[in-house]
Amino acid sequence: MAKDQTEDGPRTAQRSLVVQEFTNGILDPSQPMLGPVEDDGTIIANTAPGCWGPMITPRLRGGHEVTKPVYVNGAEPGDALAIRIRDITVTAIATASGHDSSPEGFCLGDPYVAARCPHCDTLWPETHVEGIGPDAVRCDNCGNPVKPFEVVHGYTVVFDETRSVGVTMPKKAAEKIAHNAEHYAALPDHSVQHPILVYAPSDMPAVIVRMRPFLGQLGTTPSMPLPDSHNAGDFGSALIGAPHQYAVTAEQLDEHRTDGHMDIDAVRDGAILLTPVKVPGAGVYIGDMHAGQGDGEIAGHTMDVAGSVTLQVEVIKGRTLAGPVLFPRLDDLPPMARPFSADEKAKAIALAREWDIDQLEETAPISVIGTGPTLNQAIENGLGRAADLLGMTVPEVRNRATINGAIEIGRAPGVIQVTFLAPLSALDAAGIGKFAREQYAL
Repeated sequence: MAKDQTEDGPRTAQRSLVVQEFTNGILDPSQPMLGPVEDDGTIIANTAPGCWGPMITPRLRGGHEVTKPVYVNGAEPGDALAIRIRDITVTAIATASGHDSSPEGFCLGDPYVAARCPHCDTLWPETHVEGIGPDAVRCDNCGNPVKPFEVVHGYTVVFDETRSVGVTMPKKAAEKIAHNAEHYAALPDHSVQHPILVYAPSDMPAVIVRMRPFLGQLGTTPSMPLPDSHNAGDFGSALIGAPHQYAVTAEQLDEHRTDGHMDIDAVRDGAILLTPVKVPGAGVYIGDMHAGQGDGEIAGHTMDVAGSVTLQVEVIKGRTLAGPVLFPRLDDLPPMARPFSADEKAKAIALAREWDIDQLEETAPISVIGTGPTLNQAIENGLGRAADLLGMTVPEVRNRATINGAIEIGRAPGVIQVTFLAPLSALDAAGIGKFAREQYAL
């Protein structure tokens, strides 16, 4: 029997669990979790769009709307959790997005975390939708528009039936969609966000886009309450000394965050993600599915969509992680970090024999996530994490990432991947070699 922090007391862990409930934007370890699900069990979730919908819904306190955390049987602080992403399916018919600005007066320090109505000075006001367009979200208390964010340059995109491509819409079509926004957004039943489709942005019509869905949010619950979009070293830095109740110190952010908000496009079906466990039961949460994105998410936002996700979770006892570690799909690896082919190995062996080298190093890909207030700080964070994990010096990691890997940008301003071919012996010593062997058929 495992206790899942619910008022019902202990429950038998389930082999599979369907998740359809969401937080109010705060990842709070003191709140009840769903589950428990057994070690090596399956989590199936219907996810709500992240970013823009929650950003224009002031009652949500984190800038996203992620699933309620799930308790995993046997997971304890100091362990790690392996999450195998079995499936990601987009259910949305359309979405809208774009580059943003934050109008003055509509927040207490941070528009993602503490939206307010400047007309009646209500913090986290309840709101409703009247009509369409950028003034459509109205305060229940005073009736005035509440817009912690505005779209500077945006688009509405509709997806084809196979969810392979999309096309951005002209003004008339975007407005038609806006009048039936919840249908086109395919919002899950328990979602409370206002669909960003009601804004009807149409600044970039007739553009074809590819769909390559992934999860912008996937991780475990931090060990103190944190807004979901700020569970990372870059966005989280906005909490340091903030004027609202979710303020933290730099030391608290470093200690308690789990970096679940990555926006890394390789966190998609077929990948294996290792995450730190900082609270009993781990508290797996999911959200911010994106239909597709280039490295960096340089507009600040991409195509946020509703969808369904299937994960399999495995507890790694005693393997403390400083942050997430990813084993991407083979086709998501940068060219220099891909396993060597049989032909390449044969040539290398012949060269080694010529120079009296008895045995060549066996290697496998790994991608260590780093986060920080800036990209440079995120790189330093990732290099340090990789060095500590694999028992190397930072200069060695720098060399390996240069000749056998790459630094990839998940999100500006500060999420990166240190991806490189690491010695298989070092991966084994770290207790994670089996995931590399599984992922790359070594």
